[in-house]
Amino acid sequence: MGTSKSWSCFGYPLSIFFIVINEFCERFSYYGMRALLILYFRYFIGWDDSLSTTIYHTFVALCYLTPILGALIADSWLGKFKTIVSLSIVYTIGQAVIAVSSINDLTDFNHDGTPDSISAHVALSMVGLALIALGTGGIKPCVSAFGGDQFEEGQEKQRNRFFSIFYLAINAGSLISTIITPLLRVQVCGIHSKQACYPLAFGVPAALMAVSLIVFVIGSRMYKKFQPQGNVMAKVVRCIGFAIKNRFRHRSKEFPKREHWLDWANEKYDERLVSQIKMVTRVMFLYIPLPMFWALFDQQGSRWTLQAATMSGKIGIIEIQPDQMQTVNAILIVIMVPIMDALVYPLIAKCGFNFTPLKKMTVGMFLASMAFVAAAVVQVEIDKTLPVFPRGSQVQVKVMNIGNDNMTISFPGTTVTLDQMSQTNDFMTFDVDKLTSINISSAGSLVTPVTHSFEQGHRHTLLVWAPNHHRVVKDGLNQKPVKGENGIRFVNTFDESFNVTMNGEVYVNVASHNASEYQFFPSGVKSFTINSAEISQQCENDFKSSYLEYGSAYTYVIARKNDGCPEVKIFEDIAPNTVNMALQIPQYFLLTCGEVVFSVTGLEFSYSQAPSNMKSVLQAGWLLTVAVGNIIVLIVAGAGQFSEQWAEYVLFAALLLVVCVIFAIMARFYTYINPAEIEAQFDEDEKKKYLEKSNPYPKSDSFSQTQM
Repeated sequence: MGTSKSWSCFGYPLSIFFIVINEFCERFSYYGMRALLILYFRYFIGWDDSLSTTIYHTFVALCYLTPILGALIADSWLGKFKTIVSLSIVYTIGQAVIAVSSINDLTDFNHDGTPDSISAHVALSMVGLALIALGTGGIKPCVSAFGGDQFEEGQEKQRNRFFSIFYLAINAGSLISTIITPLLRVQVCGIHSKQACYPLAFGVPAALMAVSLIVFVIGSRMYKKFQPQGNVMAKVVRCIGFAIKNRFRHRSKEFPKREHWLDWANEKYDERLVSQIKMVTRVMFLYIPLPMFWALFDQQGSRWTLQAATMSGKIGIIEIQPDQMQTVNAILIVIMVPIMDALVYPLIAKCGFNFTPLKKMTVGMFLASMAFVAAAVVQVEIDKTLPVFPRGSQVQVKVMNIGNDNMTISFPGTTVTLDQMSQTNDFMTFDVDKLTSINISSAGSLVTPVTHSFEQGHRHTLLVWAPNHHRVVKDGLNQKPVKGENGIRFVNTFDESFNVTMNGEVYVNVASHNASEYQFFPSGVKSFTINSAEISQQCENDFKSSYLEYGSAYTYVIARKNDGCPEVKIFEDIAPNTVNMALQIPQYFLLTCGEVVFSVTGLEFSYSQAPSNMKSVLQAGWLLTVAVGNIIVLIVAGAGQFSEQWAEYVLFAALLLVVCVIFAIMARFYTYINPAEIEAQFDEDEKKKYLEKSNPYPKSDSFSQTQM
């Protein structure tokens, strides 16, 4: 062990501060990059939603699988310090490669603003992501364990506090970066063509990673560094394998049973290693139920954000977008970790309740499961307000009269009469086979049948403007607009087609007596301009939309006033969201409390129950539970298609509750150990044996010594 002068500050080793700052920068860098990733895949590379999501989750799972590699390198070859430094260099290069891959002008030789060879960008970004996954994963188990190494015996209290501060740094880094990086992306930059600034947004995390590395190296002289102790992981695997084989060979009755199945390895391996492996396997066994917690926890990025998209983001005077709700988690953590440490735990201890780490983790799982019950309750509230969309073989039709006469339209089983410039209030739902005849009539004219093959599962609008003139338009919206945006389409009642420009989006050639496709806009008031040869110069052609909220859809009918100038009539297709996003705060609060109790404790428990040469192995095991959790989400989301979202939330809550009960039972039978004491005992025994070897006379006592 390379010792150094022990510098301290507030009773903490000074080296800790370098480690915490390093972690803050590294997490800022990682989460900043991750916040952009899905948008980068979607809009720069141009993959669709499902491919982007799959690649994204695969990357996240990979980042939690590589810690095993990091732990191997650290515990058996380079030691924690050198592993952190060398993998941080790999990591920094990966961040730089991703930043370069997002430079549009790299392959944009004709300067038209889109890359000419997208595959070069894809290849570069995949190389970058692979390096990042190796880097971030590889240093993860080392940094927290390396921090724990800095404490002396008897500094358990400070060490536990360190794991809390460490977790705080992780979340402060992720909080600040999820707020800042999206702001950088909306800046515009480029040499030949101006567009969203991905290189800047990816470049800042890359620079921070370099800072993180420099800070860590500056502290080098203060760290306590332990020498790696041979390839632990391989020894562990070999020893377990031998124990199982040996047990299998001696399975007949004539061989005496042994206290623990690992004792079957005693023939070949020394007692110290066997007892260390026993410690590790007992903890690993406890880890089996844990991925279920992470499976729920990781859905706040996907499912809960989609839930927020069906809600209204007007909270008091502030307006928030659905994907900003995730920052609630990080904000709450930064508040909750100190509160838990300084207030809640001491209070519980004062009441005389022994709140052991495993009890804390059980409570954490329970809270997370309650969070999903809360999410289900909110979902039920939202479902009450959601419009009904056609399912299966149904179609929905609404009629819009854009002419100057009153019209009567008869459907199978119902008849509607519409004044000029009006629409039916709701969509009417029909079975596609039953929708046999639709007739349009008006005073003093013949009846006109509507012949149209309606596409099942979709909404349609029947535009009528004279008894014998009509058109059926497929709406193309069979769900609420995503991301809480608002859909707007235009209907043209003029004789020639026109263009509309709204907030920078152009509706090209909206044909006469026809409807455009929907385009989508965030909340607020938008201005739009109508360009048409039919409109005289004196006419006003700049208009303002109504105030758009969240998740609504409207049809703007452009009609002609008596003086020939255009006027706008607004019809509502889908009502805006009414359930407030503030209702998501309870579920975020429950999940965050669960996370603080569960995650911080888990880190510290993994460290405190591991023998000195296997600290990184257990940290990697802990991170492996996160990876498995991510994989569970991919499987469940892929396999179980629930018709009701709330049912899926209830299912997850129930699964976690079951797992929580199982974990509580397993925890009852776990006895806490102090690895340092056990190791000291072995050291003492070895010393005794050594002394006895050098002193050959008293033979009688040595036999009972080895029996112990």
